[in-house]
Amino acid sequence: RVLREDHPLCYDAPLGAWLVSRYDDVVAALTGPRFTGYPHDGAPRGGPAPLGLCHGSARCLPRERYTVVTGTVPPHLAERVERTAFVLARRIAGRRQADLVEEFCRWLPAGSGPFRARGGGPAQLGHGPCTRHTALRETALASFLANLLDDPDLLAALRVEPALAGRAWTETMRRDPPVQVVLRRTLTEVTLSGGTLPAGAPVACLIGSAGRDPERFAAPDLFDPFRRDQGRTTVGPAGCPAVVLGRLEAEEGVRALLDAMPGLRWADGFRPSATGLLTRGPRSLLVRPC
Repeated sequence: RVLREDHPLCYDAPLGAWLVSRYDDVVAALTGPRFTGYPHDGAPRGGPAPLGLCHGSARCLPRERYTVVTGTVPPHLAERVERTAFVLARRIAGRRQADLVEEFCRWLPAGSGPFRARGGGPAQLGHGPCTRHTALRETALASFLANLLDDPDLLAALRVEPALAGRAWTETMRRDPPVQVVLRRTLTEVTLSGGTLPAGAPVACLIGSAGRDPERFAAPDLFDPFRRDQGRTTVGPAGCPAVVLGRLEAEEGVRALLDAMPGLRWADGFRPSATGLLTRGPRSLLVRPC
């Protein structure tokens, strides 16, 4: 918050990059043509920024300019996610206490199978960097479940209207993104809040700070799936298979948990705590299944 309000552009010597923390500046660095991938994060030139659940694979972009790409999960893979969530939830149900991170979030993400992006041609779901590594989806799922368990009224609403899970997922990716810092590099001279950067300057986008910018989001620290100003930039490219799978796993995961454990709640005395600097999320979610 201090950086965003008082030092929107400042140089961090240990990191060796300029820090940008305001929403408009971060979006410009992530999506603008005057920025490119930073060599140290492995992002290919011309590929999308490694953001949200996307690792920055060029496969996640449409082949033709102006093509809108949306991802779909094939029926057999969607059934696999649904079945896995059901089995995991049933294993936990009936116990006095369980850790959803260790016993649910780390097992649900599915990392193989065919994937087709509309408008972008076929892609193999299990052979790209975005789906080969599941750690970000595990972390995002843990943050998503933590936000829901913190709001019993929202859990009750989800039982009546499961479609709310999608909005809760988007809100989680705004307020509690798994990736906190994304490195970029300027291609030309760029003016941002607080100053002007020369070409070739390394830039560190503070994703977590941008998602809580009060100039963009009303009451930004509040978890509110019903907000009208939901931001989708930090979720990742719509054509990225990991982005599509992550949302599906969240929706099917919470449905399976609530079906198997209608009384699901925090274990007595437990409060979740997110940790991590570059990636961030709760390391444990202790619950009472019944």
